[in-house]
Amino acid sequence: MKLSRTSASIGGLAAVALLGLTACGGSTDAAEAGTDTPAETITVETNNGPVEVPADAERVVALDNTSFATLKALGVEPVAAPKQLLPNNGFEDWRDDEAIADVGTHREPNLEALNEAAPDLIVGGYRFSEYTDDLAKIAPVLDVTPDAETPGAWLDGLRTQTETLGTVFGAEEQAAEIVADFDAAQTAAEEATDGETVFLANASGGKIDNGAGRIGRLLEGVNLEDVFASEDLDGESVHNDSGLAPETVAEADPDWMIVMDRDAAVSTAEDEFTPAQSLVAALENVWGETTFFAGDQIIYLNTDFYKTEGIQAYTEAYEQISEAFSAN
Repeated sequence: MKLSRTSASIGGLAAVALLGLTACGGSTDAAEAGTDTPAETITVETNNGPVEVPADAERVVALDNTSFATLKALGVEPVAAPKQLLPNNGFEDWRDDEAIADVGTHREPNLEALNEAAPDLIVGGYRFSEYTDDLAKIAPVLDVTPDAETPGAWLDGLRTQTETLGTVFGAEEQAAEIVADFDAAQTAAEEATDGETVFLANASGGKIDNGAGRIGRLLEGVNLEDVFASEDLDGESVHNDSGLAPETVAEADPDWMIVMDRDAAVSTAEDEFTPAQSLVAALENVWGETTFFAGDQIIYLNTDFYKTEGIQAYTEAYEQISEAFSAN
């Protein structure tokens, strides 16, 4: 990760940050008065190459859900965020704060609302990666989301993402502590596992399906084997029905089962859905004699995992794995 500090004029940054907006009074007045005060910047290596970002960003838009918990831990309060993508727990303050603009979702982003928030930095990427060029016309885009395409790259990406955010927001010590907690949890989970087979499941649409396309990244840090790794299943997206039948799971007889509850993550208090635990319990007639079911060797990830996926989510998941496997 290459970081370098340079100087740029506030006038120059404002021109980038407010492109497409009516000029703000403060910036216009400053320019007319000739008070062009230098502002420190940091050049950061991102997924889109080197990007110059303000060293003291004050108006941050948070779009990448994998970074939400880290931004919060580092004391960053955004001026705008996709509120429907915020985890159900722990982000009530962001969701309820009317001063934080809602910019929609990656499916229907409200770029006008984002413009009006007048950010000086946008933490983007992941679900919003296709909008990077449009967002860069508003403010510098910091995309340091872990690489989801390259096998084995996610965990190192979480570390790099956290360290970079710590540098950008002047919170290197806090970021180092977050990474240290993650490393400790991952190491403990790796040592507790010893080649057991696991069914990586996803509870979505009221059924249990293959979830390897999303939570298979957990296996980068443990000694577990996806029981369906060699099967021709459509597990690339948790939005698709892979065609996996409960009977197929029973025949494979995995040692363990790890479950992500997507329905719980995307549902509100008013929505009706069947929790993952209930869906699994209802399959006792099919799975009752399997190793994972009979031995109660089932791990349910935090119900917000689908909406978090960041370093804190993986830290908690590895803590769950090490605790569960150490107890057996």
